[in-house]
Amino acid sequence: MSSTTIYLKLPQVKEVYEPEVYLGMIADVHSSDRAAEAKAKAVKITSFSGKGKEAVFVGNVMELVEKIEKTGQNIQVDNIGESDFVVTYRAGKKKSLVWEWMKTAMVSAVAFFGAAFAIMTFNNDANVTDVFAKLYEMIIGTRADGPTILEASYSVGLALGILLFFNHFASWKITVDPTPIEVEMRLYEENLNKTLIKNGGRKESGVDVS
Repeated sequence: MSSTTIYLKLPQVKEVYEPEVYLGMIADVHSSDRAAEAKAKAVKITSFSGKGKEAVFVGNVMELVEKIEKTGQNIQVDNIGESDFVVTYRAGKKKSLVWEWMKTAMVSAVAFFGAAFAIMTFNNDANVTDVFAKLYEMIIGTRADGPTILEASYSVGLALGILLFFNHFASWKITVDPTPIEVEMRLYEENLNKTLIKNGGRKESGVDVS
């Protein structure tokens, strides 16, 4: 009797909103045998308890292969995705629009005033004002009485440089490349998932010094 191959593609991390998690909810499953495919998708992965609470489940593909093979005879699983995966459960709470805007405003204010303070302290440490004054006097031949074209150009160039570097302004992007913030956030997510997977693989009950 020929075997039935079930192709499985697991992502490294998947977010779910239902406490009962099945394979079809977190992975791409395909087989030429539709009945076997349906049974594989119905394989239960885990069950989260506690309404309104966030939780994380860490699993590996070997456990899934064992469960899928029990759904029928001569089942062969071919995994083309991740070997370890993380399932994050988030309760389907209704988000408060006011609270979301407040968080956005607070983060924007901290980023704006923090960046402004950093720029001012740098200019003060580097004594940019005196540098511009001396440069203006060397080129023009007279000492400036107030702000000059150098300060204006520096201010405009600083703002344009920030926009070009971050490649992002509101919903408008200069290029299709991801912004530096997006890259850093993806790296943070990858490191977070790797840490969860490694911690999930530890079986000892002692104190973990890290």
